[in-house]
Amino acid sequence: MIILGVDPGLVVTGYGVIEAKNSYQVKLKEAGIIKTKAGDRISVRLEKIYRNILNIVRDYKPEVIVLEKLYSHYKHPATSILMGHARGVVCLAAGVSGIKLVNYPSTRIKKAVTGGGQASKMQIQGMVQKLLAIEDKRQPMDVTDALACALTYVNMELR
Repeated sequence: MIILGVDPGLVVTGYGVIEAKNSYQVKLKEAGIIKTKAGDRISVRLEKIYRNILNIVRDYKPEVIVLEKLYSHYKHPATSILMGHARGVVCLAAGVSGIKLVNYPSTRIKKAVTGGGQASKMQIQGMVQKLLAIEDKRQPMDVTDALACALTYVNMELR
């Protein structure tokens, strides 16, 4: 099964494609980021994210796209709204492509990957790198967060 995990953001969207036969046989296929320019109009930025996600879907043909559920902190509502725009185009790409879309709360992702629901970003990154045998330790957090989403689906659904 091919799984696409996405960590949507308006400036940087991380993505990771994994192939899983079961929860013990998981292989990294592709991972990276989609960057947009802060000075561009939001419509241009969202189109870039959307088109790149469609290209990834076309190239790897995932059976499922996995996202983290949107969380809004009362002190930073604008951040959630902007992230929601990027998240929306990923959801649209899933719908247009006919791909199953799954959302997990951040605590579920942290627990599935590290064993603890309050894990730090560094702990998640370290565990993702270990689980997928990623030797380049300079992976952006956006990428390892996306891969954590994909790995959560494996741990939750392919056991």
